[in-house]
Amino acid sequence: MSLNEVLVEVKNLKVVFGKGKNKFIAIDDVSFDIFKGETFGLVGESGSGKTTIGRAIMRINEVTEGQILYHGKKLNGKISKEWDREITQKIQMIFQDPMASLNERAKVDYIISEGLINTKNFKNEADRQQKVRDALLNVGLLPEFSSRFPHEFSGGQRQRIGIARALVMEPEFIIADEPISALDVSIRAQVLNLLANLQQQNDLTYLFIAHDLSVVRFITDRTAVIYKGKIVELAETEKLFSNPLHPYTRALLSAVPEPNPYKERDKVVEIYDPSQHNYDIQPPSFFEIEEGHFVLANEEELERYRTSLKMEVSK
Repeated sequence: MSLNEVLVEVKNLKVVFGKGKNKFIAIDDVSFDIFKGETFGLVGESGSGKTTIGRAIMRINEVTEGQILYHGKKLNGKISKEWDREITQKIQMIFQDPMASLNERAKVDYIISEGLINTKNFKNEADRQQKVRDALLNVGLLPEFSSRFPHEFSGGQRQRIGIARALVMEPEFIIADEPISALDVSIRAQVLNLLANLQQQNDLTYLFIAHDLSVVRFITDRTAVIYKGKIVELAETEKLFSNPLHPYTRALLSAVPEPNPYKERDKVVEIYDPSQHNYDIQPPSFFEIEEGHFVLANEEELERYRTSLKMEVSK
Protein backbone atom coordinates (compact mmCIF):
# COMPACT_ATOMS: atom_id res chain seq x y z
CA MET A 1 0.00 0.00 0.00
CA SER A 2 1.37 3.39 -1.02
CA LEU A 3 0.06 6.08 1.35
CA ASN A 4 1.44 8.88 -0.79
CA GLU A 5 -0.16 7.92 -4.12
CA VAL A 6 -3.86 8.72 -4.25
CA LEU A 7 -5.69 6.60 -6.82
CA VAL A 8 -9.30 7.71 -6.32
CA GLU A 9 -10.49 11.05 -4.93
CA VAL A 10 -14.13 11.65 -4.04
CA LYS A 11 -14.76 15.36 -3.45
CA ASN A 12 -18.00 16.79 -1.99
CA LEU A 13 -20.03 14.09 -3.71
CA LYS A 14 -23.79 14.54 -3.83
CA VAL A 15 -26.19 12.11 -5.50
CA VAL A 16 -29.89 12.99 -5.71
CA PHE A 17 -32.66 10.76 -7.07
CA GLY A 18 -36.00 12.14 -8.27
CA LYS A 19 -37.28 15.72 -8.41
CA GLY A 20 -39.67 18.00 -6.53
CA LYS A 21 -41.66 16.15 -3.88
CA ASN A 22 -40.03 12.85 -4.79
CA LYS A 23 -36.50 14.21 -4.38
CA PHE A 24 -34.26 11.99 -2.29
CA ILE A 25 -30.70 12.91 -1.30
CA ALA A 26 -28.87 9.56 -1.31
CA ILE A 27 -25.33 10.92 -0.84
CA ASP A 28 -24.74 14.26 0.86
CA ASP A 29 -21.35 16.01 0.62
CA VAL A 30 -19.09 12.96 0.92
CA SER A 31 -15.29 13.27 0.54
CA PHE A 32 -12.52 10.66 0.88
CA ASP A 33 -9.35 9.41 -0.86
CA ILE A 34 -8.37 5.85 -1.72
CA PHE A 35 -4.62 5.16 -1.84
CA LYS A 36 -3.04 2.87 -4.40
CA GLY A 37 -2.74 -0.71 -3.17
CA GLU A 38 -5.02 -0.39 -0.14
CA THR A 39 -8.37 -1.92 0.72
CA PHE A 40 -10.70 0.90 1.70
CA GLY A 41 -13.81 -0.18 3.63
CA LEU A 42 -17.20 1.53 3.39
CA VAL A 43 -19.53 0.44 6.17
CA GLY A 44 -23.10 1.23 7.11
CA GLU A 45 -26.53 -0.31 7.46
CA SER A 46 -28.84 -1.04 4.52
CA GLY A 47 -29.95 2.11 2.72
CA SER A 48 -27.09 4.26 4.03
CA GLY A 49 -25.71 4.95 0.53
CA LYS A 50 -22.72 2.57 0.34
CA THR A 51 -23.67 0.98 -2.98
CA THR A 52 -24.72 4.36 -4.43
CA ILE A 53 -21.15 5.64 -3.93
CA GLY A 54 -19.72 2.52 -5.61
CA ARG A 55 -22.14 2.89 -8.52
CA ALA A 56 -21.32 6.61 -8.84
CA ILE A 57 -17.59 5.76 -9.18
CA MET A 58 -18.55 3.13 -11.80
CA ARG A 59 -20.61 5.85 -13.54
CA ILE A 60 -23.82 3.83 -13.24
CA ASN A 61 -25.37 6.51 -10.99
CA GLU A 62 -25.16 10.12 -12.12
CA VAL A 63 -23.34 12.60 -9.86
CA THR A 64 -25.50 15.62 -8.93
CA GLU A 65 -22.70 17.70 -7.38
CA GLY A 66 -19.01 17.23 -6.61
CA GLN A 67 -16.23 15.37 -8.37
CA ILE A 68 -14.75 11.89 -8.63
CA LEU A 69 -11.13 11.82 -9.76
CA TYR A 70 -9.12 8.79 -10.89
CA HIS A 71 -5.36 9.37 -11.20
CA GLY A 72 -6.23 13.06 -10.83
CA LYS A 73 -8.51 13.04 -13.89
CA LYS A 74 -12.27 13.58 -13.70
CA LEU A 75 -14.53 10.53 -14.00
CA ASN A 76 -17.99 12.06 -13.74
CA GLY A 77 -19.78 14.23 -16.30
CA LYS A 78 -18.64 14.49 -19.90
CA ILE A 79 -15.33 12.79 -20.64
CA SER A 80 -13.42 11.89 -23.80
CA LYS A 81 -13.98 8.55 -25.56
CA GLU A 82 -10.36 7.47 -24.96
CA TRP A 83 -10.61 8.18 -21.21
CA ASP A 84 -13.99 6.44 -21.08
CA ARG A 85 -12.50 3.32 -22.71
CA GLU A 86 -9.49 3.37 -20.37
CA ILE A 87 -11.50 3.62 -17.14
CA THR A 88 -13.98 1.00 -18.38
CA GLN A 89 -11.01 -1.36 -18.39
CA LYS A 90 -9.22 -0.05 -15.27
CA ILE A 91 -12.22 0.09 -12.90
CA GLN A 92 -14.29 -3.05 -12.37
CA MET A 93 -17.06 -4.05 -9.97
CA ILE A 94 -17.91 -7.31 -8.19
CA PHE A 95 -21.64 -7.25 -7.50
CA GLN A 96 -23.46 -8.29 -4.36
CA ASP A 97 -25.77 -10.97 -5.71
CA PRO A 98 -23.98 -13.77 -7.60
CA MET A 99 -27.38 -15.04 -8.79
CA ALA A 100 -28.67 -11.80 -10.33
CA SER A 101 -25.40 -10.37 -11.69
CA LEU A 102 -24.75 -13.17 -14.22
CA ASN A 103 -26.72 -13.54 -17.46
CA GLU A 104 -28.58 -16.86 -17.10
CA ARG A 105 -28.84 -17.30 -20.89
CA ALA A 106 -25.13 -16.86 -21.59
CA LYS A 107 -22.36 -19.40 -21.17
CA VAL A 108 -19.54 -18.62 -18.73
CA ASP A 109 -17.16 -18.11 -21.67
CA TYR A 110 -19.26 -15.19 -22.95
CA ILE A 111 -19.98 -13.77 -19.48
CA ILE A 112 -16.28 -13.50 -18.66
CA SER A 113 -15.20 -12.18 -22.05
CA GLU A 114 -18.02 -9.65 -22.56
CA GLY A 115 -15.82 -6.79 -21.32
CA LEU A 116 -12.95 -7.93 -23.56
CA ILE A 117 -15.28 -7.95 -26.57
CA ASN A 118 -16.70 -4.49 -25.77
CA THR A 119 -13.26 -2.91 -25.42
CA LYS A 120 -11.66 -5.11 -28.16
CA ASN A 121 -8.96 -5.97 -25.64
CA PHE A 122 -7.65 -9.16 -27.30
CA LYS A 123 -5.51 -9.95 -30.35
CA ASN A 124 -7.49 -12.87 -31.80
CA GLU A 125 -9.89 -15.67 -30.84
CA ALA A 126 -7.10 -17.85 -29.38
CA ASP A 127 -5.93 -14.91 -27.23
CA ARG A 128 -9.49 -14.30 -25.96
CA GLN A 129 -9.93 -17.98 -25.02
CA GLN A 130 -6.56 -17.99 -23.24
CA LYS A 131 -7.55 -14.92 -21.21
CA VAL A 132 -10.81 -16.59 -20.15
CA ARG A 133 -8.92 -19.78 -19.17
CA ASP A 134 -6.39 -17.77 -17.13
CA ALA A 135 -9.15 -15.81 -15.39
CA LEU A 136 -10.96 -19.01 -14.39
CA LEU A 137 -7.75 -20.61 -13.09
CA ASN A 138 -6.95 -17.42 -11.15
CA VAL A 139 -10.15 -17.77 -9.14
CA GLY A 140 -9.75 -21.52 -8.60
CA LEU A 141 -12.18 -22.78 -11.26
CA LEU A 142 -11.52 -25.27 -14.07
CA PRO A 143 -11.16 -23.88 -17.63
CA GLU A 144 -13.70 -26.43 -18.91
CA PHE A 145 -16.39 -24.60 -16.85
CA SER A 146 -16.42 -21.96 -19.61
CA SER A 147 -18.90 -24.03 -21.68
CA ARG A 148 -21.48 -24.19 -18.86
CA PHE A 149 -24.37 -21.93 -17.84
CA PRO A 150 -24.55 -20.02 -14.50
CA HIS A 151 -27.42 -22.15 -13.10
CA GLU A 152 -25.07 -25.15 -13.06
CA PHE A 153 -22.93 -23.56 -10.32
CA SER A 154 -23.22 -22.98 -6.57
CA GLY A 155 -23.36 -19.47 -5.06
CA GLY A 156 -19.64 -19.48 -4.21
CA GLN A 157 -18.70 -20.64 -7.71
CA ARG A 158 -20.94 -17.97 -9.27
CA GLN A 159 -19.23 -15.29 -7.21
CA ARG A 160 -15.85 -16.60 -8.42
CA ILE A 161 -17.15 -16.27 -12.00
CA GLY A 162 -18.08 -12.66 -11.15
CA ILE A 163 -14.55 -12.07 -9.82
CA ALA A 164 -13.05 -13.70 -12.96
CA ARG A 165 -15.19 -11.39 -15.11
CA ALA A 166 -13.66 -8.38 -13.33
CA LEU A 167 -10.09 -9.79 -13.37
CA VAL A 168 -10.02 -10.63 -17.09
CA MET A 169 -10.02 -6.87 -17.84
CA GLU A 170 -6.69 -6.54 -15.95
CA PRO A 171 -8.11 -3.75 -13.75
CA GLU A 172 -6.26 -1.56 -11.30
CA PHE A 173 -9.21 -0.72 -9.05
CA ILE A 174 -12.05 -3.06 -8.03
CA ILE A 175 -15.25 -2.05 -6.24
CA ALA A 176 -16.40 -5.09 -4.26
CA ASP A 177 -20.02 -4.49 -3.27
CA GLU A 178 -20.80 -6.85 -0.37
CA PRO A 179 -19.17 -9.67 -2.36
CA ILE A 180 -19.72 -12.32 0.31
CA SER A 181 -23.04 -11.37 1.95
CA ALA A 182 -25.04 -13.81 -0.23
CA LEU A 183 -22.67 -16.73 0.44
CA ASP A 184 -22.60 -19.48 3.07
CA VAL A 185 -20.31 -18.84 6.02
CA SER A 186 -17.91 -21.65 5.01
CA ILE A 187 -17.51 -20.16 1.52
CA ARG A 188 -17.03 -16.57 2.76
CA ALA A 189 -13.53 -17.17 4.11
CA GLN A 190 -12.47 -18.77 0.81
CA VAL A 191 -13.67 -15.77 -1.23
CA LEU A 192 -12.07 -13.28 1.21
CA ASN A 193 -8.74 -15.12 1.06
CA LEU A 194 -9.03 -15.26 -2.73
CA LEU A 195 -9.57 -11.47 -2.89
CA ALA A 196 -6.58 -10.86 -0.58
CA ASN A 197 -4.31 -13.15 -2.68
CA LEU A 198 -5.42 -11.57 -5.95
CA GLN A 199 -4.70 -8.13 -4.53
CA GLN A 200 -1.08 -9.08 -3.80
CA GLN A 201 -0.52 -10.90 -7.12
CA ASN A 202 -2.06 -8.21 -9.34
CA ASP A 203 -1.29 -5.04 -7.33
CA LEU A 204 -5.00 -4.24 -6.98
CA THR A 205 -6.76 -1.50 -5.02
CA TYR A 206 -10.17 -2.30 -3.49
CA LEU A 207 -13.17 -0.33 -2.36
CA PHE A 208 -14.79 -2.93 -0.10
CA ILE A 209 -18.45 -2.20 0.66
CA ALA A 210 -19.94 -4.18 3.56
CA HIS A 211 -22.22 -4.16 6.57
CA ASP A 212 -20.49 -7.04 8.35
CA LEU A 213 -17.92 -5.37 10.60
CA SER A 214 -15.97 -8.51 11.48
CA VAL A 215 -15.24 -9.00 7.76
CA VAL A 216 -14.23 -5.35 7.39
CA ARG A 217 -11.77 -5.66 10.27
CA PHE A 218 -10.21 -8.70 8.63
CA ILE A 219 -9.69 -7.32 5.12
CA THR A 220 -9.51 -3.49 5.13
CA ASP A 221 -6.70 -0.99 5.83
CA ARG A 222 -8.88 2.06 6.41
CA THR A 223 -12.63 2.30 6.96
CA ALA A 224 -15.28 4.98 6.49
CA VAL A 225 -18.60 4.70 8.35
CA ILE A 226 -21.62 6.08 6.48
CA TYR A 227 -25.02 7.00 7.91
CA LYS A 228 -27.90 8.30 5.77
CA GLY A 229 -25.65 9.51 2.97
CA LYS A 230 -23.03 11.18 5.17
CA ILE A 231 -19.67 9.82 6.31
CA VAL A 232 -19.61 10.17 10.10
CA GLU A 233 -16.16 8.71 10.81
CA LEU A 234 -13.07 7.62 8.88
CA ALA A 235 -9.85 6.13 10.26
CA GLU A 236 -7.40 3.26 10.03
CA THR A 237 -9.49 0.15 10.61
CA GLU A 238 -7.78 -0.95 13.84
CA LYS A 239 -8.00 2.57 15.26
CA LEU A 240 -11.68 2.75 14.40
CA PHE A 241 -12.37 -0.56 16.14
CA SER A 242 -10.27 0.15 19.21
CA ASN A 243 -11.39 3.75 19.71
CA PRO A 244 -14.64 4.67 17.90
CA LEU A 245 -15.69 8.29 18.55
CA HIS A 246 -18.98 8.92 16.76
CA PRO A 247 -22.06 7.47 18.55
CA TYR A 248 -23.22 5.76 15.33
CA THR A 249 -19.86 3.98 14.92
CA ARG A 250 -20.02 2.93 18.57
CA ALA A 251 -23.56 1.57 18.08
CA LEU A 252 -22.51 -0.41 15.00
CA LEU A 253 -19.49 -1.90 16.76
CA SER A 254 -21.45 -2.76 19.90
CA ALA A 255 -23.73 -4.99 17.79
CA VAL A 256 -20.86 -7.18 16.50
CA PRO A 257 -21.29 -10.70 18.01
CA GLU A 258 -18.62 -11.77 20.50
CA PRO A 259 -17.12 -15.29 20.04
CA ASN A 260 -16.66 -15.56 23.82
CA PRO A 261 -20.10 -16.52 25.29
CA TYR A 262 -19.35 -14.82 28.64
CA LYS A 263 -18.41 -11.54 26.95
CA GLU A 264 -21.46 -11.85 24.66
CA ARG A 265 -23.72 -12.28 27.70
CA ASP A 266 -22.34 -9.19 29.46
CA LYS A 267 -22.24 -7.05 26.33
CA VAL A 268 -24.27 -3.83 26.19
CA VAL A 269 -25.59 -2.98 22.74
CA GLU A 270 -25.71 0.78 22.19
CA ILE A 271 -28.68 2.25 20.31
CA TYR A 272 -27.94 5.24 18.08
CA ASP A 273 -30.32 8.16 18.50
CA PRO A 274 -29.78 10.90 15.86
CA SER A 275 -31.66 13.43 18.03
CA GLN A 276 -28.76 13.45 20.54
CA HIS A 277 -26.90 15.86 18.22
CA ASN A 278 -27.66 19.52 18.66
CA TYR A 279 -27.07 20.58 15.04
CA ASP A 280 -29.76 23.30 14.73
CA ILE A 281 -27.59 25.95 16.38
CA GLN A 282 -24.21 24.64 15.25
CA PRO A 283 -24.09 22.37 12.16
CA PRO A 284 -21.37 19.70 11.99
CA SER A 285 -18.25 19.59 9.79
CA PHE A 286 -15.86 16.78 8.91
CA PHE A 287 -12.80 17.34 11.15
CA GLU A 288 -9.45 15.56 11.30
CA ILE A 289 -9.31 15.02 15.05
CA GLU A 290 -5.91 13.26 14.92
CA GLU A 291 -3.72 12.20 12.04
CA GLY A 292 -5.78 10.16 9.59
CA HIS A 293 -8.80 10.04 11.93
CA PHE A 294 -11.79 12.11 10.74
CA VAL A 295 -15.14 12.58 12.45
CA LEU A 296 -18.37 14.47 11.68
CA ALA A 297 -18.98 16.83 14.60
CA ASN A 298 -19.63 20.40 15.69
CA GLU A 299 -17.30 22.31 18.05
CA GLU A 300 -19.03 21.14 21.23
CA GLU A 301 -18.85 17.45 20.20
CA LEU A 302 -15.29 17.88 19.00
CA GLU A 303 -14.21 18.94 22.49
CA ARG A 304 -15.83 15.81 23.95
CA TYR A 305 -14.11 13.56 21.39
CA ARG A 306 -10.74 15.22 22.04
CA THR A 307 -11.16 14.60 25.78
CA SER A 308 -11.99 10.92 25.22
CA LEU A 309 -8.92 10.59 22.95
CA LYS A 310 -6.68 12.08 25.64
CA MET A 311 -8.14 9.69 28.22
CA GLU A 312 -7.49 6.78 25.86
CA VAL A 313 -3.88 7.84 25.35
CA SER A 314 -3.25 8.26 29.10
CA LYS A 315 -4.57 4.74 29.91
